[in-house]
Amino acid sequence: MKPVVSIVIPVHNEAAVIEQTLQPLQRFREQGVELIVVDGGSKDSTEEVAKPLVDLYLHSEKGRACQMNHGAAHASGQVLLFLHSDTLLPDDFLTPFFVVKEKLWGFFPVRLSGAHWLLRCVEKSMNLRSRLTRVATGDQTIWVTRSLWSDVGGFQSIPLMEDVELSKRLRKIEPPLVADQPVVTSSRRWESRGVVGTILLMWRLRLLYFLGVSPSYLAARY
Repeated sequence: MKPVVSIVIPVHNEAAVIEQTLQPLQRFREQGVELIVVDGGSKDSTEEVAKPLVDLYLHSEKGRACQMNHGAAHASGQVLLFLHSDTLLPDDFLTPFFVVKEKLWGFFPVRLSGAHWLLRCVEKSMNLRSRLTRVATGDQTIWVTRSLWSDVGGFQSIPLMEDVELSKRLRKIEPPLVADQPVVTSSRRWESRGVVGTILLMWRLRLLYFLGVSPSYLAARY
């Protein structure tokens, strides 16, 4: 029997975090969830750590859009869920796919793992913005039915904002289903670069993208 959900995880040198992401998902494999990791050229031990814990370990050109499209092309599930390598799914993440079957796509609210008080502000801002605009970022774990995925043609092959671009196409077809429980994503990016500095950078990149600046230009500054 084909799996209901295929989880596609793009990776690049994620040996330090990938096991933490994959271990909690092992019990869901028994329920028909397919795990697919797509490696964009890791030089560390990512493959050694992850391969025993997934159904498919694939290789592709580096780039999230390219890697996720490659994983989707090899997936067997009726629903495709795109998960970042440092993000943990809630225990009830399967609920929308069994209970709200008429929905074609959606995403999750997000909670950042760190304790800094500014991160709580970031979470609330991200979750409010995504609900109002119906546009999700990759941190929010976008999922889409295979039929709709085929209709829209997957992620656009751009080096940044592929998640935003896809959301904008999907919302024209149907409003997203936003899950009740959040995914928990690592705040390492925010903490390593500085919370305030990262907030300003993200706002600047999104504004420039909205104004039509090339994703290649934005990726170089990301």
